[in-house]
Amino acid sequence: MRTSLNCQIAVIGIGCLVFSTLLTPAAADAPDLPQPPNVLLLVADDLGYAELGCQGNEAVKTPRLDAFSQTAVRCTQAYVTAPNCSPSRAGFLTGRIPLRFGYEFNPIGARNEDPQTGLPSKQQTMAEYLHDAGYTTGLVGKWHLGGAADFHPQRHGFDEFFGFLHEGHYFVPSPWNETTTWIRRKGLPPGHGDRYEVSENLVYSSHMGHDEPDYDANNPILREGQPVVETAYFTDAITREATSFIKRYRTSPWFLYVAYNAVHSPLQAKNETLVHFSDERDIHRRIFLAMLYDLDQSVGQILEALEDTGQSQNTLVVFFSDNGGPTKETTASNLPLRDGKGSMYEGGIRVPFLIRWPGKLEGGSLSESIISTLDLFPTLQDTIGVKSQYPLDGIPITKAIESPESASGRTLYWRQGKRAALRQGRWKIVAPNGYDDASKWQIFDLEADPGEAKDLSESQPYEQQMKDLLREWNALNQQMAEPLF
Repeated sequence: MRTSLNCQIAVIGIGCLVFSTLLTPAAADAPDLPQPPNVLLLVADDLGYAELGCQGNEAVKTPRLDAFSQTAVRCTQAYVTAPNCSPSRAGFLTGRIPLRFGYEFNPIGARNEDPQTGLPSKQQTMAEYLHDAGYTTGLVGKWHLGGAADFHPQRHGFDEFFGFLHEGHYFVPSPWNETTTWIRRKGLPPGHGDRYEVSENLVYSSHMGHDEPDYDANNPILREGQPVVETAYFTDAITREATSFIKRYRTSPWFLYVAYNAVHSPLQAKNETLVHFSDERDIHRRIFLAMLYDLDQSVGQILEALEDTGQSQNTLVVFFSDNGGPTKETTASNLPLRDGKGSMYEGGIRVPFLIRWPGKLEGGSLSESIISTLDLFPTLQDTIGVKSQYPLDGIPITKAIESPESASGRTLYWRQGKRAALRQGRWKIVAPNGYDDASKWQIFDLEADPGEAKDLSESQPYEQQMKDLLREWNALNQQMAEPLF
C-alpha cells in the first residue's frame, strides 16, 4: 500500500513539473526586457540666464554644473511657459501651454491657500503619466501649484513628497542660526540709506520699497502631508532626500522632480559658504553667490548618487531654471538678455538648460535649437509609447536637438495679464504692457539682436512680418481658456 501511494505521489509530482515547464519558459530563455529610463528633473528657482560658469560667467563658482555641462547638451535657446514660478511649473509638468486650462497667474502669499487656486485635478502631470507606466515618483522641494488639499502633490501623481507648498521658504528656521540673511523692508531707521545692518548676520534693505513676503506663514515643511521640523539648511535637506530616493529605488524605474527653492528669495546663505566669496564686497551679491554655490554642490552630490548606484547610464537628467532671474531683487543676471523675471522679454522666459541622456544625445555638445520646457512631456511620451491624456504642445527634445530645422520655425506663445509675446523662428513680437492695442506691440530679430535692443515695429520693411505674427498670436490666443484665478 505504501509503495503504491509513493508511486502515485511521484507521478503527480512529475506531471506538475512538466505542466509548470510548459507554462513557464526557462529563466535562461526569458527575454531581457529593457528597463525604461529613470527621469531626474533638477529645477533651480529664479536662476538668471548668465549665472553659470558654463554660460560664460567667470565670476560665479558652479564647478559641478559646469562639469555636468561637459557630459550634457547645453541648449542656448530654451524657453519656459511663463516669466514666473507657478505657471511655468504648470506648463512643464503638464506639457501644455498653461493658459489652455486657465493657469495664467502666479499665486503668492495667502492666495496659495485658496481652495480654487491650484493645478486642476483633471490635468495630467508627468508624475501621473509615469506613475501609470509603473514608475515610482517623487517630489523634493517646492510645489507652488496649490496649497489646498485638492492640489497636494500626492493627488497629482507623486508617490512621495518632501517640501513646501507655497512660493518660497526660509532656508533655516528662525532665528536663522549660522546663516547671513538679507531681508527686504519697506522702510529703515533715518540716516541708514537703503541698507541697515541689524547685526553681524542680518541686513535689512529698502531698495525694493516693500517688505519681504511672509514666506513661512501657514507654509510648513511637509513629509507627505505631515509637518516636520527641518533644521538642516534647506538646500542640504533637498540633497539628502533626493539621494535617499535614488538609492532606495535603484532597481526600478523612477521619476524624481528636485525643485530647489534656491536661488529664490529670501536671500539666506550659510556662513561657512560665504567665506568662499570674501572677495565680493557687496553683501547682497555675496549671499546670492553662496546660495548658488550650495545649489551647485547639491546637484553634484545628486549626480554622484547616480554614479555610485550604477544608474547614470540609464537616467535622463535635465537641469534648468523655472524663469529668469529677478536682478534687482537678488542680483541674478540674465545678460546678454533683456529684463528678467516677470517680463516677456528674453530675460524673463529664456533660461539656462542642460540635458543629458546617454545613448540618445551627444554629451558635451551645444545646441542652438529653439526648445521649450513643454518638450519634456512629449519626450517621455515618445519614449514610453503611451499617449497622454491630453494633446501636448511641445515636441520631443531629441527631435528638436538632432534636427534643428524641425524646430527652427516653431511657434511659442505667451500671455500674462497685459503682457504677451510670440516667437516664430528668428522673429519675436512682444507686448510689454497691453496686447489688445496693436500699436503697443514690438518686433525683434533675435538672430541679429538677442538682447532685443532694436524694436523694428516702425520700420516699413517689417510691417507685414508684424501683421503675420500678430495674426498668429491672436489665433492661438483664441484657443486659451479664461483665467482660473
